[in-house]
Amino acid sequence: MTKKCGLVAVVGPPNAGKSTLVNALIGQKVAIVSPKAQTTRVRLMGIAIEGEAQILLLDTPGIFEPRRRLDRAMVTAAWAGAQDADLIALVVDSKTGFFKRIEAMLDTLKGRSEPKILILNKVDVTPKEELLTLVTKFSERVDFEEIFMVSATTGDGVADLKQTLAARVPEGPWHFPEDQVSDATDRMLAAEVTREQLYLQLRAELPYASAVETEKYEERRDGSVVIHQQILVGRPTQRAIVLGKGGARLKEIGTAARTQLAELLGKKVHLFLHVKVKPDWEEDRGLYQEIGLDWVE
Repeated sequence: MTKKCGLVAVVGPPNAGKSTLVNALIGQKVAIVSPKAQTTRVRLMGIAIEGEAQILLLDTPGIFEPRRRLDRAMVTAAWAGAQDADLIALVVDSKTGFFKRIEAMLDTLKGRSEPKILILNKVDVTPKEELLTLVTKFSERVDFEEIFMVSATTGDGVADLKQTLAARVPEGPWHFPEDQVSDATDRMLAAEVTREQLYLQLRAELPYASAVETEKYEERRDGSVVIHQQILVGRPTQRAIVLGKGGARLKEIGTAARTQLAELLGKKVHLFLHVKVKPDWEEDRGLYQEIGLDWVE
C-alpha cells in the first residue's frame, strides 16, 4: 500500500483538551496535561500511525488574548503552527461552548485556505441538546468539512477521528521512524515533564509566571542520564511555595518528574532541581529559545 504523511495543526482556546487529545491519538503521552489554563507553551509535534499513514499532530499553545511578551509568543506560535498544514483541527470544549474568544478564532479561521475540521471535545459531560446547538452555531460561522464529537479522556470517538485524519493526509513518504512518537528533544521533554508536575501539584498556589530551564543533560556510560534543572519564579514568596516546608514540596515534584521521565526515556534518571527567583525571566531571549518559542517584540 502507498505510504501517506501529513501535518494536522491542532488549535483551540486554552483548556479545550488539545494535549489530551493528541496523546490519545498517539496512544501514549507526549504532551503535558494539567487543569491549569495555557499549559502548552511550545509547538510540540506528536506522531501517530494509522495503517500506512503517519499523522504529524502539531499540539499548539491555546489561543487567547495576549497581555505579555510570553503570551504574544505563544499565540504567534499557535497560528504559525497552522501554516502549511494539510488540515486544521479546531478543538473546542463542548461544555464551555460558544463564547467571545471562540468567535474571534472563527473569524481568523474563516479566512484561511487550509481544510478545516471541528472537534467538539468533552462530549461525555455535555448534554446532547447543547451539542446539537453548538454544531449549528459553528457551522454557520465556518465551512468545516467534518465535525467530530469526542471525549479525549474516555477515548469515545477518538478511533473514528484518527481513521479520518489518516484518510485525509496526502500520499508521501514518512518523515519519522515508525517507533518515534514526538519531535521533541529529550532535553525539552525533561523540562516539560517537570513543568507539568509543578502545575499538577501546586495548582492555584503557583502563578502562571514560572518556567523550567534544563541547565544540564548528560548521558552516563552506565546508560543513565543526569539532568539539572532550574525552576524560575518571579518572587521570593513563589520560591517558598515551590520549596515547601523544609524543601518537601520540591522533593515531591522531583520524585514524580523523575519517575515519569524514567518511564518515557526508558532509562534511569538522576534529576536535580533548583528554584531561582528571576523577576525578569520573561525577558530572557535565551530561555525563549530553550522552550522553543520565537522572541516576539
